[in-house]
Amino acid sequence: MRKLWGGRFEGQTDALIERLNNSLTFDARLWRHDIQGSLAHAAMLGATGILPQEEADQIVAGLRALQEDLESGAEELPADAEDVHTAVEGLLRERIGAVAGKLHTARSRNDQVATDVRLYLREECDALDAEIAAFQETLLALADREMETVLPGYTHLQHAQPIVLAHHLLAYFWMLDRDRERLTDARKRINRLPLGAGALAGTGFPIDRKRVAAELGFEEVLENSLDAVSDRDFIAEFLAVASILMMHLSRLAEEIILWNSPEFGFIALDDSVTTGSSIMPQKKNPDVAELARGKTGRVYGDLMAILTLMKGLPLAYNKDMQEDKEPLFDAVDTLRLVLPALQRTLATARFRADRMAAATTGDFSTATDLADYLVRRGLPFREAHEVVGRIVRHCIQSGITLESLDGPTLAGFSPLLGEDVCAALSVLGVRSSVTTRRSQGGTSPEAVRIQWQQAQSRLRARADQKAAAS
Repeated sequence: MRKLWGGRFEGQTDALIERLNNSLTFDARLWRHDIQGSLAHAAMLGATGILPQEEADQIVAGLRALQEDLESGAEELPADAEDVHTAVEGLLRERIGAVAGKLHTARSRNDQVATDVRLYLREECDALDAEIAAFQETLLALADREMETVLPGYTHLQHAQPIVLAHHLLAYFWMLDRDRERLTDARKRINRLPLGAGALAGTGFPIDRKRVAAELGFEEVLENSLDAVSDRDFIAEFLAVASILMMHLSRLAEEIILWNSPEFGFIALDDSVTTGSSIMPQKKNPDVAELARGKTGRVYGDLMAILTLMKGLPLAYNKDMQEDKEPLFDAVDTLRLVLPALQRTLATARFRADRMAAATTGDFSTATDLADYLVRRGLPFREAHEVVGRIVRHCIQSGITLESLDGPTLAGFSPLLGEDVCAALSVLGVRSSVTTRRSQGGTSPEAVRIQWQQAQSRLRARADQKAAAS
């Protein structure tokens, strides 16, 4: 296909260099956004008189027809094109002739590609936000169902204090909610128009960038032409958001893997989201969770690739920046695959309340409740901590549990425990421990129900905001 820059050259590009230089293999996915930007640019060229209106109309009509044929499959991008921009303009030239060459008036591939990527990424931000919202809906539904299910809460992967499962699930709801906040915030900076910056210095034609921005739905126009074409911080920011999101998903995936093991047995995964072993007939592997965990490193790598790519580039555009798209596309594709797969894994899982409850028996997780009881009786917390520590040591040495202590033994550790032994013993129950933690954000079913309602309100408010914005 005819190159957009061949006039300066007498010789042909070496075939190996053609392969190195070619980006159509990965930037072909931008053809819709390339046409979208070109439609707005062509309309502006006609409205400002830079092109005769009839020529601008001819270009617009040609682009719309090309768009329809590419959508239907009646037309395909030529495989020998250097990039998506060359491919689209070449196909347009075949349809409307030399006037297609006027489309590139007052723009460069530098501001064109920056516009294409921003249009693409803005669209993907919206799609990812919808995927995260669906995940949050699943977490809310599961939390509503598991409001009374008790399990050990962990610190250092050691039994710490008992909690309810709904509380645990809602922790991920709020992590994902902050991910949506970050994504929304990043989208604001993505949604700024670079088109009109030209190669680096702007243009001498009387273009109307604000008109183009309005046509394409950009909230602002980038103020500096050098900055507009030469920075990819909006990609780096998106990848940072994506990395944090994947970190959250990986943590959840790790817990699914642990809970699915025989040692925990807290969760049973559905056949539809698990695989078997080629040699061990009994195996049922949590592959979705493992792949989510593994692909997190891949997205981290995409972020590092962009940061490394950009760290030493002088202004303005450099060909190195062609390498910005593959890490970006990889991260987007990974998220668009992992999010629904992990959501489906969780939605189809069966939580085993019996195993969770059994795990809280004899694990000393109500020791803090006993210390708090002593504090309410007037003992400073540090002294209460020491007393209960001795009680726990006695139980371990005697091979008994806190729950099995009798009144006289318990009272022997502190006169305060002997004042009302029945009351002291009552705080050692797991259900009692969970129920008393009614502080805002606490794990009592009462507090978790309030939190659940807050989460539901947050989800609905976001949905209403999106509906209003569209």
